[in-house]
Amino acid sequence: MPMTEQATGAHHPQPRARNGGPSSASVEHLTGAQSLIRSLEEVGADTVFGLPGGCILPAYDPLMDSTRVRHILVRHEQGAGHAATGYAQATGKVGVCMVTSGPGATNLVTPIADAAMDSVPLVAITGQVASAAIGTDAFQEADICGITMPITKHNFLVTRAEDIAHTIAEAFHIASTGRPGPVLVDIAKDALQAKTTFSWPPTLDLPGYRPVTKPHAKQIREAAKLITQAKRPVLYVGGGVMKAGATAELKVLAELTGAPVTTTLMALGSFPDSHPLHVGMPGMHGSVTAVTALQKADLIVALGARFDDRVTGKLDSFAPFAKIVHADIDPAEIGKNRAADVPIVGDAREVIADLVQAVQAEHTEGNTGDYAAWWKDLNRWRDTYPVGYDLPEDGSLSPQQVIERIGRLAPEGTIFAAGVGQHQMWASHFINYEQPSTWLNSGGAGTMGYAVPAAMGAKAGMPDRAVWAIDGDGCFQMTNQELTTCALNNIPIKVAIINNGALGMVRQWQTLFYNQRYSNTVLHSGADTDGAPAKGTRVPDFVKLSEAMGCYAIRCEDPADLDKVIAEANAINDRPVVIDFIVHEDAMVWPMVAAGTSNDEVLAARGVRPDFGDNEDD
Repeated sequence: MPMTEQATGAHHPQPRARNGGPSSASVEHLTGAQSLIRSLEEVGADTVFGLPGGCILPAYDPLMDSTRVRHILVRHEQGAGHAATGYAQATGKVGVCMVTSGPGATNLVTPIADAAMDSVPLVAITGQVASAAIGTDAFQEADICGITMPITKHNFLVTRAEDIAHTIAEAFHIASTGRPGPVLVDIAKDALQAKTTFSWPPTLDLPGYRPVTKPHAKQIREAAKLITQAKRPVLYVGGGVMKAGATAELKVLAELTGAPVTTTLMALGSFPDSHPLHVGMPGMHGSVTAVTALQKADLIVALGARFDDRVTGKLDSFAPFAKIVHADIDPAEIGKNRAADVPIVGDAREVIADLVQAVQAEHTEGNTGDYAAWWKDLNRWRDTYPVGYDLPEDGSLSPQQVIERIGRLAPEGTIFAAGVGQHQMWASHFINYEQPSTWLNSGGAGTMGYAVPAAMGAKAGMPDRAVWAIDGDGCFQMTNQELTTCALNNIPIKVAIINNGALGMVRQWQTLFYNQRYSNTVLHSGADTDGAPAKGTRVPDFVKLSEAMGCYAIRCEDPADLDKVIAEANAINDRPVVIDFIVHEDAMVWPMVAAGTSNDEVLAARGVRPDFGDNEDD
């Protein structure tokens, strides 16, 4: 992120005068720890996911007295971070996690990096050894500010009790404004124990942090002209549209222009999947229509997207005919991977709203786009190369069918959280996302183990919504301990384990690119000679494991039982439910663009390269 968005190092709060300080009647005398909890209450944090330890322990005592902040005790600090992320993604609020120093803090590194990649507003509070001991390799000391500097939007080291309140206020402001992201607040133990005064609100002191939200009118007008002049435009929509709360504006813009819309993995649900203008998800495993639309486009209007490698494929061959309008709140993203003909810095909601007015003005002047020939091509591709799957010939469960039926049978407004791998891609394709913030996943980092704690955080933040975690048997074994947290805290999520007995996406690559040499991708004890899991092995037995953690658990192997088992899970809302779906191990994710190749080489299925003819390459 640019200098206006990210610090160059840990920020040490300095004493400063208040602007018109509070009256003495509003000042309370508290410990630093009490100031921390009061500050969390005042910024509106209602849920904290955490795990206590020595250096953060002073904060846990006043936390016990808070009636406004619910603390959820996780079983691993990584679970706290992913839960805070899931909470933030589902609610739109800042997620909060709190852990102790040393290994407690370093266990947050992965979820912090995950939140940074996906621009999730997160405040991570860590305890630190006493200020006099910092730098001495004291027990459970780690320079967490230094460690997380590249993966936080900003971080703070607090060594004085009087700095806690304004630092928390600044952390929440930074995390939630501009391009959202994680902020770390590392607080020395003696700062938590010392006496101080507390008053609210504090004065924010953030020199240099001035996110630009209002786009430049000239750039907006230029973009509108290009949209009406284009013959083959595409609205390329990224997660920034969701984070800006701009989904309603996006629908207006799309219907006004009539241009096709493609939504990235992080943007699913920002535009209804069922809308006739939606051509699918782009990228390595995107729909043939979406991938090809970007390749053949003469104009790409990128809204809150970052031209990442999974979308572009081989960068120098991406969208060779297209002019680029790139709108993003983070100026560092514009031109980073693909030069923009019209760069627009601003909040996606304001950008799209202004674009709507500018396009309307073009229409008033008689300038309207003619995309009839473009839609003829797009519809032909949609009809010829739909996303689909074949059922296994041996009558076993198809993982795609399992996920599709979960999506069909889930209550309206269900939130889905996915792990990473094949099941993630199938969940992106075979569940329809009609509403924003109903699809949670680890997009940029691709973090295995994300699904269960993220689903837990989403359910804690949205208790009236059904929450399904779609997980793989590999991902599930990384963070399933948080099911205990769910069971003990009345967080009744539902977990579908897509159990193919292997690290499925890695195995797919071994099948396609490594001559079916299945090195270290089989997860059960023992394997058949073909690299498939040995029949009948159950190590671990996910049903027994889940039951031991307080869940209702079911195993499903027969397609005839599929709907009945899913309905049974949907009906249980007094505890977590886990279904172990034993699926065929050879199912693959299609379409696919092999890593490092051009999007022109997209495969609709194994050995099936779409034929677009030569007339489109003009």
